[in-house]
Amino acid sequence: MPLLPRHPSGRQGLTCLYRCGNACSQEAPNTSDNEYFGAVLSRAASRRGVLRAGAVLAVATGATGALTGTAAAATGAPAAPDVRPPRGLDYPAVAPNTADTVTLPPGYDQNIVIRWGDPVVPGAPAFDFDGQTPEAQAGQFGYNNDFCGLVALPGGGGRFVMFSNHEYTIEPLMFRGYDPANPADAQIRIGMAAHGLSVVVVERDRRTGRMTAVLDERYNRRYTASSEFVLDGPAAGSALLKTSADPTGTKVLGTLNNCSGGVTPWGTFLSGEENINQYFANADPADARLKRYGFAAGASERKWERLEPRFDLAKEPNEANRFGWVVEVDPLDPEAPPVKHTALGRFKHEGATIGLTRDGRAVAYMGDDERFDYVYKYVSDEPMMHGESRRAREHNRTLLTEGTLYVARFTGDSPAAEIDGTRKLPADGAFDGSGEWIKLARGATSFVDGMSAEEVYVFTRQAADTVGATKMDRPEDVEPHPRTGSVYLALTNNSDRGKAGQAGADEANPRNGNKHGHVIELVEQGRDAAATTFGWSILLVCGDAADPSTYFGGYDKSQVSPITSPDNLAFDTYGNLWISTDSAGALKINDGLYGVSLEGPTRGRTTLFAGVPKGAECCGPVVTDDFVLISVQHPGDLDGASPEAPASAWPDGPGSQPRPSVVGIRRVGPGGRPSRIGQ
Repeated sequence: MPLLPRHPSGRQGLTCLYRCGNACSQEAPNTSDNEYFGAVLSRAASRRGVLRAGAVLAVATGATGALTGTAAAATGAPAAPDVRPPRGLDYPAVAPNTADTVTLPPGYDQNIVIRWGDPVVPGAPAFDFDGQTPEAQAGQFGYNNDFCGLVALPGGGGRFVMFSNHEYTIEPLMFRGYDPANPADAQIRIGMAAHGLSVVVVERDRRTGRMTAVLDERYNRRYTASSEFVLDGPAAGSALLKTSADPTGTKVLGTLNNCSGGVTPWGTFLSGEENINQYFANADPADARLKRYGFAAGASERKWERLEPRFDLAKEPNEANRFGWVVEVDPLDPEAPPVKHTALGRFKHEGATIGLTRDGRAVAYMGDDERFDYVYKYVSDEPMMHGESRRAREHNRTLLTEGTLYVARFTGDSPAAEIDGTRKLPADGAFDGSGEWIKLARGATSFVDGMSAEEVYVFTRQAADTVGATKMDRPEDVEPHPRTGSVYLALTNNSDRGKAGQAGADEANPRNGNKHGHVIELVEQGRDAAATTFGWSILLVCGDAADPSTYFGGYDKSQVSPITSPDNLAFDTYGNLWISTDSAGALKINDGLYGVSLEGPTRGRTTLFAGVPKGAECCGPVVTDDFVLISVQHPGDLDGASPEAPASAWPDGPGSQPRPSVVGIRRVGPGGRPSRIGQ
C-alpha cells in the first residue's frame, strides 16, 4: 500500500512531503488580486498597437531569434529529413524508460563522482547506513544533492572545486523503522547535518576521462543546518531579522532547502533557499506575512523544534525571516564566511544565475518556485572587476550587496478569446508579447507604496503582489544565454491553472491543467541585461509529442523526445540549451537530461541524452565539451518504498540502499580515450 497518495504532477508522496511540505496539495499562498494574464488580455484588442510596438522594439534591438523564431516556425512544417543534428547534440536519442540505472547513448560511459555519505572532509568515516551518526554526516556528502557547479583550481591539471547543495532529506528512506511522529534525537541531528552544502575537490583523469572526488585538506568543507552564515545587504541588522540568539540580526545558523544555484563570473557559487516554511512549527495562523510564505500552525514534519527552539515560531517568530535567501560561497577561500544576500530578496528561490550588463554590472535572475508566483532580477550598482587579484575578489564579493531589485510583469499581445487553454496558436502565429521589470527597492529606498525597504527585502512576495507582478506557473531556473544574452525561464508545471476559482490559460501560460510545464525565451531591450523592458515568446510547451497541446519551437514533433516538468537549465559551448526534468512520472517515464537546439532549422529539436534511475529526479547539469555532470536526487522514491523494501539498488547494486549521487558522463572514443561530448 502506498505510504502517501500520488500527487497530480506524478511525483511520489514522500518527495512531496519532505521536499516542499506537500505544497501542491495545499492552497497556493498567492491570494493577491493581481491581474492574471487573462485579465490583461481582455483589454489586448484596444491596446494591440501599443503592445505590438513593444514587441517590435525588442525585435529591432536584436531579439529576432526569440520573437520571430517561434512565429516563423509556427506553421508546423516538418524539418527536412536531411537536416543534420546541430553541433553538440549529435547523439542518438535515449529511449524513454523506467530502468533502475543511468541510461546513456551508445559510446558514452559513466561513473559515480560522489554519493550520499561519502567522506568530504579528511578524516570523516566511510558511510554506514545502519551506523550513521550526526558527527559522521557532518563530514560526509549530504543527502539529495541538487545544484552542481565547478570552478577550475589554479594550475589546471584537470582539478576543480565542485559545489553541491543538499536540498532536503527523506527520513523514512534514510532510517529503518523511522517513526515520523516521534523521531529519535540522533535521527533529527543526522537530518540537520545532511542538509546544507558540500565543497569538494574533483579530478578528471586525462587518460580515461573519469571524474573522481579527492579528500583535499585545503578546500573541502561542509556547511550544514548548524553552520554560521553572515547576513549582508540592506536588510542586515533589521529588527525583522533579530532573534534572542542574534540580537544583531547579522548572523544565522544554517542554510535550508537549497535548490538550484549558479556559478558567478567572478568564480563563486550561489545557492537558493527554497521551501523553508516546512522546517518551522507553530506559525500564527492570523499572520498574513507567514501565510504568504506557506508557514503553518502545528508541529513541523521533521520535529526539529523539539531540539532547537529557534524552529518554533511561537518562541522565535523572526527566525523564519532568516531563511529564503540566496547564499554565496567562495570555493577558493575557505576562510571567507558564507553569506546570505538580503539585496536579492526573500522568497522560495529556485536559484540565482548571473549575467552582465553592457557596462559590466552583475545581474542575478531568479525564479520563485510556487504556483502563481513571480520572476525577479537584481542589477548591481558597481561593475565587476576582472582578474584574480585579492582586490578584485574582495570587490566582486560585494556585487550582490548593493543594487536594485525588480520583479517581472508580462503582457500578451493576442485577444483573450484566442487563448483557449488547449495551446492552439493565436491568429498571429505565436505565443509572445512584451514585458517590463518593475522596481521594488534599491538600498534603503523602497519603490513599493506602504512598505519600507527592509520590508520589501524580507517580505518580497508581498511587495511583488503590491506592484502587480505577473503570476506564473512555478518559475524555476532562469538562465541567461552566455552568447546571445537571451534569458530562458523554466516553468515547471501548474496543474491548478484553469481549475475552479483559479486563473485560466493565458498567452504566457497557454494550457489549462499545465502538468508538464513550458519554457519561455525572453530578450531584454537592446540585449542589455540592464534594460527594464523586454520581449518574450514561448519556446517549448512540454509533454508527449503526440499530445496536440505540446509545442517544440515549430520543429517536427515526430523527431523529439517526450519531456515534462523542465527544472534546471544549462548551456553548452555551441549555444544549445540543456534541460533536466523533475517529475517525469507525469508521463510514466524516468526523469532525465535533454538537449534542445535553439537556432536554425533544428530550433526546438529536443532529445533525451541521459535518463536517471527509477524514482529519481535529474538535477544540476554541468555540460562541457569534455564531460557532463548530473545530480541524481531521491533514487528509489516510489510508493511503498522503505529501507526494508528499497525500490532502487542504484548506485551500488543489489542488496544496497539507494543513495543520491553526482554522476560523471563522458564520451569514449577509439582505444577507450575520451572524446568530445555530443560530436
